[in-house]
Amino acid sequence: MVTIKSFDGGEFEAYVALPAAGFGPGIVVLQEIFGVNEFLRGIADWYAAHGFVAICPDLFWRQERGVQLTDGDADFQKAIQLYQGLDEARAVEDSAAAVEFLRKHPACSGRAGAVGFCLGGNLAWLLSVRFHPDCAVGYYGVGIEKTLNEASGLASPLMLHIAGKDDHCPPEAQKQIHAALDSNPQVTIHEYPESEHAFSRRGRHYDPVAAELAHLRSLEFFVRNLAGEGFASAQKTLSDRWDEHVKYEFATRDTEDTLETMVDDAYVNHVPVMTGGVGQDQLREFYSQRFIPQMPPSTSMTPVSRTIGIDRLVDEMVFEFTHTIKMDWMLPGVEPTNRHVKIPLIVVVHFRDGKLAHEHIYWDQASVLVQLGLIDATNLPVAGVETAEKVLDPKLPANELMKR
Repeated sequence: MVTIKSFDGGEFEAYVALPAAGFGPGIVVLQEIFGVNEFLRGIADWYAAHGFVAICPDLFWRQERGVQLTDGDADFQKAIQLYQGLDEARAVEDSAAAVEFLRKHPACSGRAGAVGFCLGGNLAWLLSVRFHPDCAVGYYGVGIEKTLNEASGLASPLMLHIAGKDDHCPPEAQKQIHAALDSNPQVTIHEYPESEHAFSRRGRHYDPVAAELAHLRSLEFFVRNLAGEGFASAQKTLSDRWDEHVKYEFATRDTEDTLETMVDDAYVNHVPVMTGGVGQDQLREFYSQRFIPQMPPSTSMTPVSRTIGIDRLVDEMVFEFTHTIKMDWMLPGVEPTNRHVKIPLIVVVHFRDGKLAHEHIYWDQASVLVQLGLIDATNLPVAGVETAEKVLDPKLPANELMKR
């Protein structure tokens, strides 16, 4: 624990988590209505494990110090009372004091951002427009729509994670946030349509897939904006280039734009069926004749995770479609079955000179064939749609084939 001096002369404590290297950029973790509890300390520890100096300031100190509550019924009413009694303006100032403290901490590189949850998500927003941390992230912030008139004060990157089924940020509030911030180049908004409020905290509304995706997006955002040029710049380049490539394949469906994102001798290998091509001429024919026009209109992709290194990116997703047209790139020689397919899919992308050099795409072809009714899984060690469902929900049963 460390002691921070408030702007009005008081003092309050903060939990500190240091990276193994003992030095790095800073992140202020802003609390929910439950205080600096195990969840918040765990978030700080997670960022420390990824090379950041993280602190969680006690923002209830003006009412009661050292609050550590859970979301259980016994604690919830007290949490609501503390929330209702919070002086929001002072809490934002205390958050800014924590950023200032962190920037001067001997373990900190001098750059500091903030991440907040629920109450803290709103404080991260207000901190951004009033005190300008180097960047900030807000998870399902409550009440952001009430202060959108302060958006002109935003001068540093901001990321917001919005839960589609958040009863504390209903559809009208979400529309207001989008209307005010979508055009701001400093703002990135990610939506999780099927998730509820507090989807990243283990408890009644926990959504492990959405939580992991949001955390990885936040981590990439902080690395990009806090970790200095070099690695952060490289990661941003790879991620942006890959997103651009996918947009040309699936959204604008333009072969030449797709090829423009790739080096001249690039190759693509759909490993289970060995389709693709080597070099621009083969890939031009493949994309224009076999891939882009043979992608079913029902195709959708659910991101699961993204890992970025110096020259490689790995995307994990769930890919699904209804087999209404020929798909030579995935199902050569198979006529449309009109059946639905949902599978886990992995893409490994290597980059060279800022462009795609090769793609290795992996999926379980047996699972595809089971779902299309082309093989009988009764006496084979293969599974159908269950493979995708378990990726999206790790709590689903394991070892079912062994039991059979």
